[in-house]
Amino acid sequence: MASNNHVDPWKSVLSGTGAAILANFLVYPLDVVKTRLQVHVQHLDKDKPNDGGSGNDRNYYSTWNAVLKVIQDDGMSGLYNGLGSSILGTASMNFAYFYWSAVARTIHREVIRARGLSDSNSIVKELGLGAAGGAMAQLCTTPISTISTRQQVGKGATGRVSMWACAKSIVGSDDGWPGLWTGLKVNLILVVNPMITYGVYQWLRNILLNLRKELNSFDAFLLGALSKIIATIVTHPLIVAKTTLQSKSVGHEEGKPFKGFTDVLIFILRNEGFLRLYKGLAPQITKGFLVQGLMMLFKERMETLLVSAAHRNRLRLSKFRGRR
Repeated sequence: MASNNHVDPWKSVLSGTGAAILANFLVYPLDVVKTRLQVHVQHLDKDKPNDGGSGNDRNYYSTWNAVLKVIQDDGMSGLYNGLGSSILGTASMNFAYFYWSAVARTIHREVIRARGLSDSNSIVKELGLGAAGGAMAQLCTTPISTISTRQQVGKGATGRVSMWACAKSIVGSDDGWPGLWTGLKVNLILVVNPMITYGVYQWLRNILLNLRKELNSFDAFLLGALSKIIATIVTHPLIVAKTTLQSKSVGHEEGKPFKGFTDVLIFILRNEGFLRLYKGLAPQITKGFLVQGLMMLFKERMETLLVSAAHRNRLRLSKFRGRR
């Protein structure tokens, strides 16, 4: 597996994107539930009614309670609202992230080699490479994220509108085209999430590879899951703010829309309390644990298969040329 340290960008892109799609598909219902929990308002003032979002008067008391109420309202299919746009978003986000991160890693390696410097296993280096990939990916994929969030918080027929219809409704609203990039600022700040995730993962992975020649499936799963848990705990309040902005399901008591993520954070602190900055944390961590663990497990295996397939193809070509 040591050769994986020098896997070319396209192998990393294909393995990373394919692994991300498969992992997210397997745990998608958790994504819908954590979104519903994150946009639900639970006022400190008991005289004020709680609000689950636009047209959604449901109160969610726990992750399991939210699952049951989604099924009660929309059936089992309600747990898959927005699946198409989410898969597209996952594919495009991870394609862009792994591509630009791999390109940044290649450029970094070439610069180090050209200047005759030693390439140390530094977590700062890994965080920087992750930031470059994450920033480029967010610029391209925020519209898909916004559409997916709107679909996930919708009830019944509202939640089952097509991606195109949802995009048209956003563009046709007062927000116009910029509405598709709602939450872009906080998304750029949230680059620290994949930055921490993949930075910690690569750092721990390199340490293990120095101790042994390859990672087994359990190593890849555990390192991926652990790195995602750390990143999620650090950035969860910003994730809640981003989801709230993109869902458009909660506004000021005066009916005014939020101006930005700091507006959302202040609103939650004043009306719900500090702990509500971490609403939806349980399904977020569970989803992150499973997705990141499965994704890194699948990615390591896919990269090995791609390297092996490329090697076999080179052997076949060399034999074919030898017979000519």
